[in-house]
Amino acid sequence: MTSPTPRGSNGVTYAAAADGYFDKRGLTRSAGFWGLWGMGVAAVISGDFSGWNFGIAGAGWGGFAIACVVVTAMYLAMIASISEMSAAMPHTGGAYSFARAAMGPWGGFVTGLAETIEYVATTAVVVYFSATYADGITDQLFGLSMPAWIWWVVLYAVFLAVNIAGAEISFRFATIVAVLSLAVIAVFGVLALFSGSLDFGSLFDIEPDPGRSTFLPHGWWQVVLALPFAMWLFLGIEELPLTAEEAHTPARDIPKAGMRGMVTLIASGAVVVVLNPAVTGSAALGDSGEPLLDGFRAILPNSDVAAILSAFALIGLLASLQGIMYAYGRNIYSLSRAGYYPKALSVTGTRKTPWAALLVGAVIGFVALLAVQFGGSAAGDIVLNIAVWGAVIAYVLQMVSFVLLRRKYPDAVRPYVSRAGVGGAVFAGVIAALIFIGVMTNEAYRPAIVAILVVFVLGLIGFALLGRHRLVLSPEEEYAMTGGLHGDPQAEGYGAVGVDDLSDGRTTPQA
Repeated sequence: MTSPTPRGSNGVTYAAAADGYFDKRGLTRSAGFWGLWGMGVAAVISGDFSGWNFGIAGAGWGGFAIACVVVTAMYLAMIASISEMSAAMPHTGGAYSFARAAMGPWGGFVTGLAETIEYVATTAVVVYFSATYADGITDQLFGLSMPAWIWWVVLYAVFLAVNIAGAEISFRFATIVAVLSLAVIAVFGVLALFSGSLDFGSLFDIEPDPGRSTFLPHGWWQVVLALPFAMWLFLGIEELPLTAEEAHTPARDIPKAGMRGMVTLIASGAVVVVLNPAVTGSAALGDSGEPLLDGFRAILPNSDVAAILSAFALIGLLASLQGIMYAYGRNIYSLSRAGYYPKALSVTGTRKTPWAALLVGAVIGFVALLAVQFGGSAAGDIVLNIAVWGAVIAYVLQMVSFVLLRRKYPDAVRPYVSRAGVGGAVFAGVIAALIFIGVMTNEAYRPAIVAILVVFVLGLIGFALLGRHRLVLSPEEEYAMTGGLHGDPQAEGYGAVGVDDLSDGRTTPQA
């Protein structure tokens, strides 16, 4: 039988892990600083190649530039806050772990579910755009075109194989494609600066509404509506805490990789946001599905060259496909290991990678693309909106967690301390909440909002009926249940705390 509810557990019950439970769910430490930097940059870099430019159509270049400055400040403050929490809680749970310690199991579950939605949907978005790029390349160079769903199957299969092959391979691959992607952006920047196509006056070529300026052609509210598209330049860098149990020195290297990754992404984002529309014109770029490639075409107006450049542009999308697939795999793994999701999803096998979590996330993403695409809508736009809304929910909850943890655990060991402090977390949380409101008021996001609400309702019902009675003291739960005294698997191993240490009564082992 299960044990009585442990103290302070908000209506949940814990079960003792059977011998070998954590052995079946083991990870290997295989990443240093550069591996972490590469994974963080890889997860984001596709945003420089497509997606961000849709914000220009409504806000104009000036309004989008303002949105980028605001979002950049939000991410810098947020990454500093997340770095502090990840150094104090070096386990794979990431956002779920922070919210679990700050707001209890229900808060942890909601935050973890939001991040699952974000990463699974983002992976699907990148698959969608990668398939479009890949089909255009093969069609132009070889006359070969395939239905979108076949490309989706191929891309999911290839990157599942890479991620399941082993963590060391995943980190190395992510670093290589991140560097190659940055090289493509650097080449574009150099060509743009020395080409005759560069015209900074083209930044302001969107026709303004009566009484408006070319800097803000459609008014200030459009700046708020552009914030989600500015997020696309950084969305995913917050995944780095998920690497904690595969990093050699997580308390030192995750904060370092996060902040230096941000500096890298700010530089690459500035290149595309300023030079890309200056080459093509903001009006032409606002609704482009391949803005960087359009920039290359404007500089080198040759169809064969453009096709070759498409292949290089595809590298950026594949980099993010690798990074974000890694993220949803670890997110699902950590929630499963603790019992919030079915425990079978956290089994790692001989290669010590969460193959079951990776596979299930791929199936969900693929089905979502099929359902939206063949339901009569554009899959890329709707699934992108789902990813953004899931992200801002997770962001707000993480910043709330930071503030609560500073008060709840004032004496906890914090190897890294955010220079932005509580004020920075509040600022980041307010901006994320503003984006949340902007998304809700944008009619284009309505299908995404409905989809997320359905997932949350079903998830909460499942947790209330089943999950909350089958939790296991994983490192994330140990930290929360012991007030921050336990939960570092690198120092203590797994299962340092038993259920009997928290409450009286017998427990049911969980295999």
